[in-house]
Amino acid sequence: MLITSMRRQKHCNAVISSTYASLQLKPKAAFRRFFNVLALESSADDTCAAVVTSERKILSNIVVTQHKQHAGFGGIHPFFAMQAHQQAMPEAIRMALSDANTGLNDIDGIAFTRGPGMAGGLSVCSTAGKAIAAALNKPIVGVHHMQAHALTPMLTSSHDSLPQFPFLTLLVTGKHTLLLLARSTTSFQTLATTNDESVGHAFDKVAKLLELQWKDVGPGAALEAFCKTPLDEEVQEKDVPQMPDPLRGRLSFSYSGLHGTVEKFIRLQGGINSLSIPTRVALARSFQSGAIRQLEKKLRLGLEWCRQRDIRIRHVVVSGGVACNSLLRSRLRTCLDEYADSEVEHTALVFPSVHLCTDNAAMIGWASMHRFLEGDYDDLSVELRVKWDIEELGYSMPSETAQLELLEEGSRV
Repeated sequence: MLITSMRRQKHCNAVISSTYASLQLKPKAAFRRFFNVLALESSADDTCAAVVTSERKILSNIVVTQHKQHAGFGGIHPFFAMQAHQQAMPEAIRMALSDANTGLNDIDGIAFTRGPGMAGGLSVCSTAGKAIAAALNKPIVGVHHMQAHALTPMLTSSHDSLPQFPFLTLLVTGKHTLLLLARSTTSFQTLATTNDESVGHAFDKVAKLLELQWKDVGPGAALEAFCKTPLDEEVQEKDVPQMPDPLRGRLSFSYSGLHGTVEKFIRLQGGINSLSIPTRVALARSFQSGAIRQLEKKLRLGLEWCRQRDIRIRHVVVSGGVACNSLLRSRLRTCLDEYADSEVEHTALVFPSVHLCTDNAAMIGWASMHRFLEGDYDDLSVELRVKWDIEELGYSMPSETAQLELLEEGSRV
């Protein structure tokens, strides 16, 4: 085993040397098995910096939110988001290094969100990452944002509960609604995506229609909290519309009809001020239930698609900001239990911790780690990808088993 490890190390050193040469950087004398990554993320409305190690340790994870800046717009304003990122990123980096009790000289590589996301926001983490890498002769890796969400459980789960490939991953954010078949860390097949808007965007729109106050939690979380409002007066189901069930039996999402139903009901009732609080709560609950019901149905269709093709699915990974929703977590667990009752093998449901479901830099750092360990770096001129199909991930990596073996061997060097 030691001989194999030494051979791999020689190979990695050779790869690193050639890659550094292409970047016009000086190669280090030896490849460090324990790799520290400074990761940056600013693709939407959270300014994030983190330090993550190849030992699956999160040394720091700083998230600076912008909820107050965007509350008046009822959604993210791209220009003001970029401005806020520019103001917050330097301090976020300083705090990440301070919390990790480390300095830039102890950082081995820089990772940043390359895409998809808002161009202005992406430019902030990209420019900051490239500047640090160039100034300190550090390698750099640009990361696919949704890939990072999908791989977060590889960082946070215990070794005996790591998701095993192939697995299904349901990624639910403000910009995306994706059901993917993950065959490896870089091989993702899209089974279902949205035809119009994402589930997270629909949550945001309905929160705005109901004129909910974001406070410090964001529109989606505000809507979930509003649905839990205790009521003295119960509203009958017939008094609020039931949400449509779009694209029934098809592997495809659609959420414009749901928020459109809410919008039409409010308009026909004479505006939001004409609705009592119990009616507003009932309307919010109807929307939330309908939005989650669609995710349940499409997940079952995805599992059935895999079963018909003899693809054994042991794990379902759910991540993204909407995955923080407690009702969603509960109902997906019930959904999988009911599916298992139909003589199908039990499937484990994996959620990252709530604070790692929303945008963060720790997931970016971990998604880059395997490339750093293989010496597969990006050039400093690597371009942003505002739109980036996850199926286009082109670089090759070893299987997760090989990656874990690499880390385990590294611990014995």
